[in-house]
Amino acid sequence: MSQHFFSNPQHSAIDSARTPLLTRRAALGAALAGAAALIALPAQARAAEATKETTEALEKAQQQLDEAQAQLDDISYQFEGLSVQLDDTMGKIENVQGQIDDTQANIDDTQDSIDETQDDIEEKQEELGDKQEELSRRVVTSYKSGGNTAISLLLSSESFDELISKAHYIDKVNQSDKEAIDEVHRIQDELAAQKAALEQQKTELEQQKTELESQRSELEGLKATQVQQLDDMKAKKDEVQKILDGLSQDVKDLMAKRDAEILEAARQEEEARKLAEQAAASSGGTTSIPGSGQSAINAGTAQQRIVDYAYSTPSPGAGLCAWWVSDVFERAGFGNVPGNADDMYANFCTSSNKANLKVGMIIAVPTHPHTSAGRIYGHVGIYVGDNIVRDNIGYIRTIDVDEWISYYGATSTPRWGWANGVSLEGS
Repeated sequence: MSQHFFSNPQHSAIDSARTPLLTRRAALGAALAGAAALIALPAQARAAEATKETTEALEKAQQQLDEAQAQLDDISYQFEGLSVQLDDTMGKIENVQGQIDDTQANIDDTQDSIDETQDDIEEKQEELGDKQEELSRRVVTSYKSGGNTAISLLLSSESFDELISKAHYIDKVNQSDKEAIDEVHRIQDELAAQKAALEQQKTELEQQKTELESQRSELEGLKATQVQQLDDMKAKKDEVQKILDGLSQDVKDLMAKRDAEILEAARQEEEARKLAEQAAASSGGTTSIPGSGQSAINAGTAQQRIVDYAYSTPSPGAGLCAWWVSDVFERAGFGNVPGNADDMYANFCTSSNKANLKVGMIIAVPTHPHTSAGRIYGHVGIYVGDNIVRDNIGYIRTIDVDEWISYYGATSTPRWGWANGVSLEGS
């Protein structure tokens, strides 16, 4: 938390208010120097007395503020540690999910092989049936013709050599039929064994997938526990933040009171110097009101609408990176994106693979070490394509995605995904 409200600039403002008084005293000349010194001494004493009690209260309040800030810093470091653990768990979930997807692909491929093998078995079964049917037709034809065709063929031989030749032919035909049927049976047996092996492989893959899903379930449970721990820590942080805000206001009020007392003493001192012929006091300052103008780009796709509003949506203020992201999606017509940056990270950012980084995705870390708020809430932006991220850091900036990843990924892995889990591709 910034504590600039009790730093040197305000004291400098008080010193600036005093400077004209000192200048005027020097201008009174030697004739008034002695009288001015005598009058100034009581005024200085009154100023010291008036501010003593306020200064002591301010020092006490400042000490309490520092202690509360130290407690908040300690909570932020605990947040950082828990967020790193969550990051590790989410990395394991991502890895296990990849193994599940690969295993399912292997199961699908194995099932395709089983189906193809079954088709081959059925084809061979049909071929065997055809051969058996052909043999049956031959037997029936032979019977209907009134005798054994083979015997008739042999008896019709006119010489011994012709008889030997016909007997050899008949034997070859019978052997060929037998071999053809045996070959079909052999192929059937091989295909059946192949199918059984594939089915065993599929069973083992399904068992492996079940084990991986059980592992993923355990990791999801661990993730839920870690997210709950972070939520509990946020509640504790909110309590400390409330105390800190109250103490901060006390310090500001006491500083204002002390400064008012110092200025009042200076005013009384000035009134005592009516011996001077002229008294004039002036002070001034400049106020810079920052402003920015951004142009909107019209486009027809859902992703381009996000890009357009990432360039046209103004900053809601410093430290409100997630608020700005939600504003962009609401203005683009995609509804509110709930949570802080660490919530968006846990709920929607599932990939750390740059090949999966799409235009319109949110990119986030659950923690980073650069600020106390960053340790607790992390940081989030929107990827607008061409290696560019737009994010809110008190103003809306454009930053190279690799520079963003390098800077914010010091303690946890930057990840990206579709806000609210809704893909904008193709719409």
